Amino acid sequence: MNNTVLVPGSAGLRRWSAGCIALAAMVLAGGCASPAGSIAVPEEAKVADLYIVDCLLPGQVRQLGNSTYLTPRRPTRTTAQDCRIRGGEYVAFDRADYKTALKVWLPAAEAGDAEAQNSVGEIFERGLGTEPNYVVAAMWFERAARQGHKGAQFNLGTLYEAGNGVPQDKAEALNWYRQAWGLSADSLVYKSDAEKALLEKAEENLSLQQENLSLAAQMERTRAERDRARAEAASKPAAPSSPAAPASPPAPPSPAPEPLQAGGQISIGGESAAPGAEISKNGRNYGRYYALVIGNGNYQYMDDLATPVADVDKIATLLDDKYGFAVQVLKNTSDAGVLRALNQLNGVLKEDDNLLIYYAGYGNRRPVGAYEAGYWLPVNAEPPPDDTFWVPTEQVSSHLARLPARRIMVVTDSAFAGLLADNPAFLLATGRESLLSDAYIGLRFPNKSRLLLTSGQDYPLASARDSSVSVFAEAFITALQNNESVITAPALFLSMLDELDESLPGLDPEFKAIKRAGDEIGEFFFVAR
Repeated sequence: MNNTVLVPGSAGLRRWSAGCIALAAMVLAGGCASPAGSIAVPEEAKVADLYIVDCLLPGQVRQLGNSTYLTPRRPTRTTAQDCRIRGGEYVAFDRADYKTALKVWLPAAEAGDAEAQNSVGEIFERGLGTEPNYVVAAMWFERAARQGHKGAQFNLGTLYEAGNGVPQDKAEALNWYRQAWGLSADSLVYKSDAEKALLEKAEENLSLQQENLSLAAQMERTRAERDRARAEAASKPAAPSSPAAPASPPAPPSPAPEPLQAGGQISIGGESAAPGAEISKNGRNYGRYYALVIGNGNYQYMDDLATPVADVDKIATLLDDKYGFAVQVLKNTSDAGVLRALNQLNGVLKEDDNLLIYYAGYGNRRPVGAYEAGYWLPVNAEPPPDDTFWVPTEQVSSHLARLPARRIMVVTDSAFAGLLADNPAFLLATGRESLLSDAYIGLRFPNKSRLLLTSGQDYPLASARDSSVSVFAEAFITALQNNESVITAPALFLSMLDELDESLPGLDPEFKAIKRAGDEIGEFFFVAR
């Protein structure tokens, strides 16, 4: 099999044959030593082996002087295969039950471990087989937040911003975001925005009072009109009764949907990227940039999609040529191919790296109580309701939490659901220019980010201007082509909205932070070369 490696170069994507270097092992995952820090996953591994689970690792045997003792068991989130190899314990089938997840995390949380306390808060916020308990979630988030846990400070801020489990209070939300950002209480940036939040709250209260007065007056008018109508009806003689109207004929049954046509054959894997160079701009070192670009168009059991494969080729070229990304392209891949690529990134990415994941293909969303579950449909997926080979976006989020990269952004021309939150960028910034300012970049620069930009639809829609590209991919490409310096993720989203025709059916683009994936109110930066 001939493997090709994509490396950054101003002349475009340059390819050559390669053996076991860098990300090439992400596709083959066999025949060579695994990257440092990761466990090789054989091709025949079950998809369940690649799922992230709540794992309880055994205690460590330690020596203190002449005494030997065993430390308490340690909770972590890792793949099922990694958990087994390390001698850990996890529940194989009942992962969606909050009781089994709490069994792993609660003892450490009660002992005061901030990471475990934040995980327990996320379990109660998510619900996991029951209704979310935001009050208890807020309690655990606050315990971890007061210990300085940035993720918990962010999570608690989102509860205050939405009013879930705590009184809705934008000023209090901004206060917790401030602590996660590392700003002091007397910071000019924070003080100005706190005053803005307090002013907005006062205006909301005044508006609510005015609405209440207006509603009371409307109710009084309605009551008077009803009393007048009753008095007029009582003064008139009763009308003769009329025969009952014949019942309406039953509606004809809806025609059965036509079966979806079979797509193309599976082709797992493809092209991998060599490590890129660190990128600096205006005195800041933004680190190395990687991209995992997935395009699924040739489906086995569903209608083919015309744009994804062509879209990812255009996007890969742009990311490489203009932005210096090392790009791995996966075309028409299976559920195992997607999860294997995500898992193997652990052996490639470093702490200060950046990762962009772009997915184009079918997706699906399903309500689960008060929660919405999302799925990516690989090319071996069967039509709804058979979800045997679907990739849960919750698993994508869980893999993101394990990756060491500082900044990760998921851009999906498809569905993506899970534990999401409004991005605090729009609470802090007053306009598009502030989202590009050096002060804003400096504020968001040090923290980890796990961001989502999604089309909000279940499959790509072809552009009216060019049917070979999706309307979402076209807007993404145009926004990146127009940038000549540094553009932040929220500014990119606003630029895409300028390009998108929002009248298209089903198009509802969103920009969110992915919770339970390690977001700490950071940012993602596209740095033009």
